[in-house]
Amino acid sequence: MHVTGTVPPPAPAPQETSAVPGSAPAAEGGRHARRFGLPVATALVMGNIIGGGIFLLPASVAPFGTVSLLAFGVLTVGAIALALVFGRLAQRDPRTGGPYVYAREAFGDFAGFLAAWAYWITTWVSNAALAVAAVGYLDVLIPVGDHRWTACLAALVIQWLPALANFAGTRYVGAVQLVATVLKFAPLLLVAVGGLFFFDADNLGPFNATGGSGIGAVSAAAAILLFSYLGVESAAVSAGEVKDPRRTVGRATVIGTAGAALVYLLGTLSVFGTVAHDRLVDSTAPFSDAVNAMFGGTWGGWAVALAALVSMTGCLNGWTLLSAQTPYAAAKDGLFPAAFARRRRGVPTTGVAVTVVLASLLTVYNYAAGSAKVFEVLVLVTTFTATVPYLLATAAQIFHLVCGQGEKVDRARFVRDGVIAAVAAGFSLWLVAGAGYAAVYQGVLFLFAGVLVYAVMAARRRRAEGPAAP
Repeated sequence: MHVTGTVPPPAPAPQETSAVPGSAPAAEGGRHARRFGLPVATALVMGNIIGGGIFLLPASVAPFGTVSLLAFGVLTVGAIALALVFGRLAQRDPRTGGPYVYAREAFGDFAGFLAAWAYWITTWVSNAALAVAAVGYLDVLIPVGDHRWTACLAALVIQWLPALANFAGTRYVGAVQLVATVLKFAPLLLVAVGGLFFFDADNLGPFNATGGSGIGAVSAAAAILLFSYLGVESAAVSAGEVKDPRRTVGRATVIGTAGAALVYLLGTLSVFGTVAHDRLVDSTAPFSDAVNAMFGGTWGGWAVALAALVSMTGCLNGWTLLSAQTPYAAAKDGLFPAAFARRRRGVPTTGVAVTVVLASLLTVYNYAAGSAKVFEVLVLVTTFTATVPYLLATAAQIFHLVCGQGEKVDRARFVRDGVIAAVAAGFSLWLVAGAGYAAVYQGVLFLFAGVLVYAVMAARRRRAEGPAAP
């Protein structure tokens, strides 16, 4: 038992099989090889948070008005609370796995499975959302958005190209990722910094454009903006590969989250100040529109559209691999079907195939439903599913705090950890409420499907173990 409110002792090492998905094989002496420290861990968090979704988010939250900038601030506070929770949990159990291992260690296999299942759903729904966002920038270069089915076809092609790159092997995934990372930050920094010199307050529009309550507007905007913060768990998920994870994970997560928030806030503020509000609401390529407004003409917008398109395709390249790794790791633990554990050229090919098919079906479904805001619908689904592993991790922290109440306690730290965990839990529940009925409806269906999968897998494991001893 650990001392509540103090740095807890290491968790026991896993026995015959790893309890953590994605954990590296034990090195000599039973320890993981520690590969990177605070700077790289911070870059990992910041790089994973700043994905392709930022290129469409300013237009997605413009209908709420500039109150969405306030939502950014509230969201950042909540994300940092989650980061601190992950840091404390990593102090207690520094193995690779993040929310999965925290939930499984505290509440058992089913909670661990639910965290992994929800996280997996989040990744491939995010892939569908990124592809839809990329279509908006493709439309700047090639008109594809005039009809929903041409837009749908373009979104499917954008999803399948990274999948094919993944089938070719991890070497090609890495090469594409390097180019995409450079092209991702170029237009972001251009608009985030350069746009401030072209800022016009008359473009901002109303503070609350919804006509409803300010709290409701902030909640709704934050639910969409959470998509931009997915990745806050990156250092915790990779804790097994971090030097001194008990200290590094929490610090890297907080610093990386704050850095990403600064880039997001400056980028969104610059777009708000350079593109007229009425035009921004209907924009499918807000960063291209911002550059055109800054320099005139259309050449700048075309260049940004091309960079954004390559960047988002690159993000899809990495997220496609990530979405396959999650079920691969769970399959190695016996919590997902064994087919997901197959690898070829370093890539879990079954996972890649299944996730891209599911993302494609979801894309077609939402276009067929006639939604004018397909990106926002998909983003809100990820908001709901992402909060499941976050909430389970927060619940694990609360569980450990309460379990340790009878021990020697550092009262100040206990209170601080309790307040942070409560803020993180309330933040997660608030985001679920802000996601709206439609997103929660789709998300719950996905989660309930997972319960059936777990039932089958648990039955197979029980049968393989044989009858229990009397």
